[in-house]
Amino acid sequence: MPVKITDVKCAVIGRNPVIRIVTDQGISGYAQAESGKTNVKPLIPYYKPYLLGEDARNVGRIMQKIRRIGAMKPWGSPVSSIEIALWDVAGQATGLPVYELLGGKIRERVCAYGNSENNSPVFSPRSPQECAEMAAKTKEAKEGFKLVKMPVGFHSSPMMNAIPNEWYGQHWTGRNFPYMDRGVMTKRGLDYVVSCVEAIKKVLGDDIDLACDCGPGWVPKDAIRFARAVEPYHLAWLEDLITGDYTPYPNARVFKEVKDNTETPIHTGEELYLRENCTDLIEMQAVDVLGPDPEDVGGIAELKWIGEYADLHGIQMAPHGIFDGVFGVAAQVHLGAAMGQNYISFEYAKGQPDWWYEIVDGLPNPIVKDGYIDVWDKPGLGITFNVRAAKAHLAEEDRDFFE
Repeated sequence: MPVKITDVKCAVIGRNPVIRIVTDQGISGYAQAESGKTNVKPLIPYYKPYLLGEDARNVGRIMQKIRRIGAMKPWGSPVSSIEIALWDVAGQATGLPVYELLGGKIRERVCAYGNSENNSPVFSPRSPQECAEMAAKTKEAKEGFKLVKMPVGFHSSPMMNAIPNEWYGQHWTGRNFPYMDRGVMTKRGLDYVVSCVEAIKKVLGDDIDLACDCGPGWVPKDAIRFARAVEPYHLAWLEDLITGDYTPYPNARVFKEVKDNTETPIHTGEELYLRENCTDLIEMQAVDVLGPDPEDVGGIAELKWIGEYADLHGIQMAPHGIFDGVFGVAAQVHLGAAMGQNYISFEYAKGQPDWWYEIVDGLPNPIVKDGYIDVWDKPGLGITFNVRAAKAHLAEEDRDFFE
């Protein structure tokens, strides 16, 4: 029997836009977009006419209609969230976990990597001392992460403005200019950022691997100097050195120049939308690790295809997802279970605020054990709302979200 879509809704719950796909069989599918994306909610009504009346199990058919109407981060989020919610419906309708619909389970548990933003009061470290404090807090996290990612360089504006004459270029200030800083490093600036990496690694030791979120903003020669300077620390990767957050192009040739001139692995991809915008990075073997966000790239099936194509070219996968919420974690677990052998880990997201864990049923407790999440086998994404508890956190304009 068809499972026809009767409505598509979006409400901002806590910090995350939440998409609900309603069907005539009493099944609802849910997904979250990354927190802070205020563009998502007003865009969902635009896509709604493309979905109404469709059988929600026909995910590929529906995505053919809407995948072309999106763009690089943050404009791929509505399409991506819809795709994930469709898989949730399809899984519930067939009685299967989403990973089965993606091709079946490759692994029984999925590695989740930690990040300072979710595990430390220091969001953007300014000094080696603050970096050490940030690393210590992340190391103490109850999740027991085996891999963590820390912001350095142009991904931490305070660090890049901590001492005089670190770099040449326009200095942007305030949250209205996300990751706009870009320029040529001075020797003292480059040495300072390297000292911050050294401080982090000294705290983490050899038991926890370190990846660094670095930009965007580096010029190629500085990126190469920096990547070579940190080679002794055997980092997991350097992320988004050249392009990244809110950059509507991947700049594959420049990434390849950097990647080919260092032993330190190079990573990018969080802003990418659809496989078509990943192919240059993959086919040119321009990076060592690719990390699109399932809630930006077009969804989990899209990311699985990208991962398989990357595997053919010797590229590893470590998906982005820091602020994707608890439904984002569920989507990542099902995706990670079905990804190929080139899969490393995904970026773990926490429910923000903490009351998210009181309004959702189905998550394991604890979720992360020793850096890994056991793959659960409930139908769909395997988690759902405790509607009575969730209603207390709806804005007045969203009071009909669960009706």
